[in-house]
Amino acid sequence: MSREARGTSVLRLAMPHGSGWAKAVAAGSLSAVCAVALLAASGYLITRAAEHPPILYLTLVMVGVRAFALGRAALRYVDRLAGHDASFRQLAVVRTEMYRRLASVAPVGLGSTGRGDLLTRLVTDTDRLQDLPIRVVGPLVSAAVVAVLSVVAVALVSVPAALVLVVALAIAALVGSVVTRAIAERSDRETAADRGRVADLVLDTVRTLDVFAAYGALDDRLAHIARLDARVTRAVRRRGSVESLVGALVGLFGGGAVIGILAAGAPAVVSGALDGPLWALAVFVPLALFEVVGTVPLAVLTLRRVRAAADRVEQTVPADVPVGIVPEPDADADPADLVVDGPVAVALRDVTVRWPGADRPAVDGVTLDLHPGEVVVLEGPSGAGKSTLVDALVRFVEHEGSYTLDGVDARDMHPDAVRARVGLIEQDPFVFDQSVRQNLLFARDTATDDELLAVLDRVGLGAWATRRGGLDASVGERGGLVSGGQAHRLALARALLHAFPVLVLDEPTADVDPDLGDAVLRDLVTTARAAGRTVVIVSHVPVAPDLVVRTLRMRDGRLLAG
Repeated sequence: MSREARGTSVLRLAMPHGSGWAKAVAAGSLSAVCAVALLAASGYLITRAAEHPPILYLTLVMVGVRAFALGRAALRYVDRLAGHDASFRQLAVVRTEMYRRLASVAPVGLGSTGRGDLLTRLVTDTDRLQDLPIRVVGPLVSAAVVAVLSVVAVALVSVPAALVLVVALAIAALVGSVVTRAIAERSDRETAADRGRVADLVLDTVRTLDVFAAYGALDDRLAHIARLDARVTRAVRRRGSVESLVGALVGLFGGGAVIGILAAGAPAVVSGALDGPLWALAVFVPLALFEVVGTVPLAVLTLRRVRAAADRVEQTVPADVPVGIVPEPDADADPADLVVDGPVAVALRDVTVRWPGADRPAVDGVTLDLHPGEVVVLEGPSGAGKSTLVDALVRFVEHEGSYTLDGVDARDMHPDAVRARVGLIEQDPFVFDQSVRQNLLFARDTATDDELLAVLDRVGLGAWATRRGGLDASVGERGGLVSGGQAHRLALARALLHAFPVLVLDEPTADVDPDLGDAVLRDLVTTARAAGRTVVIVSHVPVAPDLVVRTLRMRDGRLLAG
């Protein structure tokens, strides 16, 4: 996708529409017209009064000056009020759509996007989209309207003066846009990416602060963050310098327009062909007009920053789900399909999984049967395709070939119905920043406290929960108050509450001390097998033979034995 095409759908989504936004644009344009008319009318009034005409000739202009002054302030207020209201309302629509898209591609569609970078894209970059209507489209429309009306008004007084004004406006717009493009385009894109990297590094450092401190790498890490943050600061300062430079250039061209109009109209005034006060009106127009038109290069500069933010959001949550990722259907699954009574047989025939844009498949021609109640170990080195096969089992990614559950093709089932039958306990199971009770109720919200305590006993956490204060004990942010083994046991308790017929344990001992790994795995398998579950253990390290029925091995995406 080209750079121009990326982010287009996000930009379209960020634009408000309806009567509120129309009111803002109209008020902003009229406010700009009043600003120019105020200064022009004031200039005419001063020069006309110098001729000492009867007061009746000045009354209408005096009323006009007051009306333009009041109108400028009142319309500016309406513009800001209606514009921000429409923009904030549309921003709520944008956020809702972003999270809808996120749900469609998560988790595998997020690729290697870090948590901090993802947070920056979905919060900071999304919030920046509100600048599109307020600081880009609104000012551009107002500048265009007032520029056209001003040129027409000056042309009614003096055509040569109008031509001078048109040339000055064109040069100011061209030079201002060229300067902003040459200096700020690259820095805007780099700054947006660097902000995301800084957030990602800070979040990762905070989460693993003890590890960096233990290995003496904390100072180097903080220095790296400081260097990256300094680069962001320099880019922001450079952007401020560009804005100041553009403002100075626009002011310079405004002054040049005034001098040009003076030179163009002076001979006609001297000869008596042009009325002096009218000529003063034409001279005063550029002074206010270029203040309004000066927002054009800044709007172009802001547009580049908004487009950079939209590109980053679009890359993370595209409008169209990438090929290979299973999209979430618009309709919910039939509740009856989410209730599973009894074991489930899984059959894979020549299953191939290919990641979006990959040259070769990550899983190539796997044929496998998982019989109810058996325990199967899937071994292999990192990159062998084990986790990809698991993602296919829970319908995170699309597959070629046949994958059936009790004879029903998984493609013909709602993804939630598949996941009601095949449960996944990930290598790093998510623990909510809630109580033990709430972490379990996410699996089955109708469970009683007695059922929750019983399932904790089954996974070996009953005594631990009692010591911590019972079901109301907090587990901390992302499970910071529990160990890796306890997190896996808590995830297993959730899985048992949900009663998945097929349970997949992805690297269950990855975050557990090696001395305790075998004991934790033995407890997990024994508990799941006692509940009649089919268990698939994904591991790159050997598993005790007495725990399993079969051991399969994968290499380069292929199943070697079974």
